[in-house]
Amino acid sequence: MKPQYFVAILFATSLYWMYLLYAPFLLTITIAALLAISTSNIQDFFYRLFKNRLVAALASSFLLATLFFAPLGYFLATLTMKLKNIDPQVYLGLEVYIKEFIANPPAYFAFLEPYSNDILKEWNVSSLASKVISMTGTIGAFSAGFLKNAFLTIIFYFFAQYNGAYIVEFLKRVVQMSVDETSLIAKEISSVMSVVFYSIITTAMFEGVLFGVAVSFIGYNGLLFGIMYGFASLIPVVGGILMWLPFMIYEFSIGETSNAVFIAIYSIVVISIIADTFVKPLIIKEINNRMLKEDDTRINELVIFFAIIAGLATFGFWGMILGPAITAFFLTILKLFEARTKECEDSSNSYKSQDNHS
Repeated sequence: MKPQYFVAILFATSLYWMYLLYAPFLLTITIAALLAISTSNIQDFFYRLFKNRLVAALASSFLLATLFFAPLGYFLATLTMKLKNIDPQVYLGLEVYIKEFIANPPAYFAFLEPYSNDILKEWNVSSLASKVISMTGTIGAFSAGFLKNAFLTIIFYFFAQYNGAYIVEFLKRVVQMSVDETSLIAKEISSVMSVVFYSIITTAMFEGVLFGVAVSFIGYNGLLFGIMYGFASLIPVVGGILMWLPFMIYEFSIGETSNAVFIAIYSIVVISIIADTFVKPLIIKEINNRMLKEDDTRINELVIFFAIIAGLATFGFWGMILGPAITAFFLTILKLFEARTKECEDSSNSYKSQDNHS
């Protein structure tokens, strides 16, 4: 057996066992690596500031935990406690209001009347309460799992930032590609992921602040519900509805019609139409223009926007990171094929010109 075949077999075997060993953490490691790529400029800033790679990695990890994971952890913990402490009378009030609304719908909802009897037969407040209690347990379990995954993500993110430069240089030497091609892939993915990360953070904060300010005026916890809306806005199509529709129904049920109408109109017009449809692509475009200086590294902001939506629809919450990364990698490979095709054409033309001269 040739030595290179033996080494290849050893490599394949070790790769298989490495997969079995780290399979439960592959998604976490991938997300941490992509987040490290996205925030490499922050790591560079802290390294220039502290002149120490370890301190810079610690500062980057603390900043990520504070800006990204702390709000989500606060939201999950607070929501779990709020659901556990809901007064049963709230369920009864909602049941009475919704039953009355279904039994006697307004004129513009008259088309629902033929279905109202079937709906009322299936309606049961005890089942609603049990579902809410079950949902509370589910959210609590998810919160515990999320905190564990967030902790692991921060740990892997720290090591990725601390050893990132060495890992990239090692991969450039190991991968069977030219240094220019590996550098191009690294630069393209880093540029796109930076735009995606800062776009997600900026737009989520922007829409969360808009909703938080609105609900704080009618007496709710603006911080909690602003965070909830910020993360809910990442869900395609129905994200905002998941937030403002329950508010509207609850305000109607307690007789606060003006608040219900205000929340619905404000959420639809100001947030969903103006902010989400028109302002969000402009934010992505502005971040794209500010962060990407070279024309050859630019990806259209609409491509990034739809990559985020497709990633969320396919992979769930972390799809907002995976979708653009996959898209950027694919487009970069296409660019490499284009460059190699051009080289082949140039070589072919040069050979033809030499034959003509001879």
